Amino acid sequence: MILHRVDDKVCHVGNARWLAGNIKDATYLELPGDTHIPWIDGDDLMEEIREFLTGVREPAEPERVLATVLFTDIVGSTERARELGDRKWRDLLERHHELVRRDLERYRGKEIDTAGDGFLATFDGPARAIRSGKAIVESVRDLGLEVRAGLHTGEVELAGHAVRGIAVHTGARVASAAGAGEVLVSQTVKDLVAGSGIEFEDRGAHDLKGIPGEWRLYAVRRS
Repeated sequence: MILHRVDDKVCHVGNARWLAGNIKDATYLELPGDTHIPWIDGDDLMEEIREFLTGVREPAEPERVLATVLFTDIVGSTERARELGDRKWRDLLERHHELVRRDLERYRGKEIDTAGDGFLATFDGPARAIRSGKAIVESVRDLGLEVRAGLHTGEVELAGHAVRGIAVHTGARVASAAGAGEVLVSQTVKDLVAGSGIEFEDRGAHDLKGIPGEWRLYAVRRS
């Protein structure tokens, strides 16, 4: 097997091509880059060598980061859509989306997904996520809408623009347990924002569907 970086500054790639053409049954691969020393930025070299020797390419290790996930959705959306009709409901939903996105951006949240009338966003700080959730609840109330919001902090797996993992499922289950106009958080979030000045009301222990164990949830106290 012959591996060579296309822009190698020490040994011209033509040398490797000549070797590959003159060694019977040689496997030749050109890789991007200009580094000659294999142990500098050599992860891609190791992957190719490992596959050559074993016949198997190991899947890339998914990137995992600590994040706070925020879920929101409109309470009673089906009934409201029926009352308004398609066109008026679509206009109202567009205005709702504008306000949610404004309040996500205000607190440095990253919109991950929008499904119907619900949003999934991530934050690198739980206090900002809580404040964003509170702002969203208050903003859309001016439209005559009530939303519920749920937050959880944990490790998430990055998959392109999407996020995955048990922390995401937990955040969704916390949100589903919230009432109209309520921002509900897990014990993890509450503990992480201790000293921030954010106050909570205990909502007791809950069984979250599909999530092991019993979870104590807290509602963010309204100003």
